[in-house]
Amino acid sequence: MAQEAQTPPEPPSRPPRAVINPPVFFGSALLTVAFVVYAVTAPAHAEQLFGAVQGWIVDSAAWFYMMAVAVYLLFVVLVAVSGYGQIKLGPDHSEPDYSYLSWFAMLFSAGMGIGLMFFGVAEPVMHFVTPPVEEPGSVEAAREAMKITFFHWGIHAWAIYALVALALAYFSFRHGLPLAISSALYPLIGDRIYKWPGHTVDTFAVLSTMFGVATSLGLGVLQINAGLQYLFGVPQGLYTQVFLIAVITLIATVSVVLGLDRGIRRLSELNLTLALLLLVFVLIAGPTAMLLQSAVQNTGTYLSDIVYRTFNLYAYEPRDWIGGWTLFYWGWWIAWSPFVGMFIARISRGRTIREFVLGVLCVPVGFTFIWLTVFGNTAISVVTAEAAEGTVGLAAQVLDNEAIALFAFLENFPLTGLMSVLATLLVVTFFVTSSDSGSLVIDMLTSGGAKNTPTWQRVFWAVSEGVVAAALLLAGGLVALQTAAIASAFPFAMILLIVGWGLYRALHIEIVKRGSLSEAIVMPESSRSPIPWQRRLANVVRFPRREEVLSYIRREVRPALEAVGQELEKRGIRAEVGDGEDGRAWLQVYHEGEADFFYSIRPKPYAAPAFVMRDTNHEEKEELHYYRAEIHLKEGSRDYDIMGWTREQVITDILDQYERHMHFLHQLR
Repeated sequence: MAQEAQTPPEPPSRPPRAVINPPVFFGSALLTVAFVVYAVTAPAHAEQLFGAVQGWIVDSAAWFYMMAVAVYLLFVVLVAVSGYGQIKLGPDHSEPDYSYLSWFAMLFSAGMGIGLMFFGVAEPVMHFVTPPVEEPGSVEAAREAMKITFFHWGIHAWAIYALVALALAYFSFRHGLPLAISSALYPLIGDRIYKWPGHTVDTFAVLSTMFGVATSLGLGVLQINAGLQYLFGVPQGLYTQVFLIAVITLIATVSVVLGLDRGIRRLSELNLTLALLLLVFVLIAGPTAMLLQSAVQNTGTYLSDIVYRTFNLYAYEPRDWIGGWTLFYWGWWIAWSPFVGMFIARISRGRTIREFVLGVLCVPVGFTFIWLTVFGNTAISVVTAEAAEGTVGLAAQVLDNEAIALFAFLENFPLTGLMSVLATLLVVTFFVTSSDSGSLVIDMLTSGGAKNTPTWQRVFWAVSEGVVAAALLLAGGLVALQTAAIASAFPFAMILLIVGWGLYRALHIEIVKRGSLSEAIVMPESSRSPIPWQRRLANVVRFPRREEVLSYIRREVRPALEAVGQELEKRGIRAEVGDGEDGRAWLQVYHEGEADFFYSIRPKPYAAPAFVMRDTNHEEKEELHYYRAEIHLKEGSRDYDIMGWTREQVITDILDQYERHMHFLHQLR
């Protein structure tokens, strides 16, 4: 394979991309429209087809789903604990864009919000009264119900998200490639990510995201309808649910127009606040001591059984149960992975891989386990108490209609009406954040990774998600939602394995480069032009303004870069020198078939130290900064300042870095 597939070129040489990537945009739109027309015009046939597809996957492809998800989890954990974990998702000098609180709130809201509201009560109760193996209603069934629920909502799901997000963030923020799934294949197929192979991958990602988000929206509207019936007597039915999808999609569209910071971030923080209020209420009003004990025990049994459950396919005792539960979840998480992965990547720039993986795998999962314990164990205790009294209220309601599980559960607590209103509002806000986050991601996929696109594009995809969710409800309700998630995830599950391989190749090359740069031998010190010590001291205690640094770059640095570039051109090596809007100057040396060399000097501001500001007033101190002429390579800032160096000394530094780069290429050959 040609070496250019290993490391992408530096952004200055890449031409600007169109707002719309026509093959992906129109291909995805046409396939989505075709599905909607089919589901609406032939709902009976669509329902029959969905059932057949789900049956085939359960019978013939269950092993692939289980094995693939196990590989995803093992991969992201090994990457985090290895030497790759210190690599940043962005240049080496980058810092996170969001605080931990905002980051976590957006992770949780985009990742699982509607699902936890829908299944937080329903799933433990259903496993308790209709377990796959144990005696229904027994202590063992209760213990197994929580084990299974934890397994479905644990680190496997977030490992899938983490894999996609890692690949997207690494290639986009560190190497300047588009924020698209196809970018993760650059180490394997090179510039063909901009041709039909890359377009095909991105189209699969769009369709997977569309059906994954539509599944969640369908579940959400079923629950919203149940809540409105409980609160206001609104009838439950297909047309009511379609109307609700239209109304809430309109709300989501407004959030999409507002954008990531003003819309999605604020709604995500509202979601987290409302979820905490509901969680704390149930914890205090329910069997608090038992719930705290159960949280510890549930987590321990989850960790002790994780390997067994990861590979358990009930091969010796076949059950249809796995298709309706484990495979549905795995398909759902995989279908959501382009959406959640890209969204997580977008908000995770500047974090190290280790910090990222630990945050994504541990923080949301920890909150999820607390949520499932509080709602699941409390619901099981209610069902157990009802059984002792000879009634089957909550269990019968959940088995009859999963969508009303949360509201039937809240009837067992004080302030039922208020808590039901809170729960309904929470489902609506989760619905909105899932829809607007999904439309933002699909828009980026269909526009070649562009971050600033016309509003109508985001609105188009937000409306499309609502239409697909309505079509799925028309074509078979919950079964259609489950099948859409499982089936749309099947081709993308294979793509994710290739994405992991591409990410490993790129990370391995970067570690080789780091090692080779530190080991490279450059020309000895005696051949250099040393700076007189008095002048060196003057440079150390000087804190120049921006104009001084810009003048220095124009006067000394730019000519040095041009001199090196001209000499390389004489020797048959293509080189390019350029400027940036902020006053930077850069040199790029092209190595056909191998990684290019990039060297840049940038003016970077810093707050002036206190002793410099001792004679200034308060207002001046707030604005006083000094600038450094910092060296940046492809990986980011090298954290040293060359302000005051002579032209000859700048040339010497360029050659030092270029020699190290050539040593890196030698190590790769």
